[in-house]
Amino acid sequence: MITFTSVEAQNRFGELIDRCQREPVEVTRRGRTVAYVISEHDMQELVDLRKRREAASRWYSQYRSQVAAQAQGDAPALTDADVNRLVHELR
Repeated sequence: MITFTSVEAQNRFGELIDRCQREPVEVTRRGRTVAYVISEHDMQELVDLRKRREAASRWYSQYRSQVAAQAQGDAPALTDADVNRLVHELR
């Protein structure tokens, strides 16, 4: 990845735009990274990735809710006597 200082980015903006079409460009100020300049294609990939991640997160949340609901509906209620009996059987 190529690096431009903020002053270089201002003075050579056209070159910065051309370079970011080939690879992301890091912009620094006082030795610290302050920005990245990327192409429209790279930005669209990032947006699509974020959308897919959010959709996967929603799907997983719904799945976990369904599993929890099924577990509550299918599981018999255990009484204290049932728990004591099971513990004694395992000894």
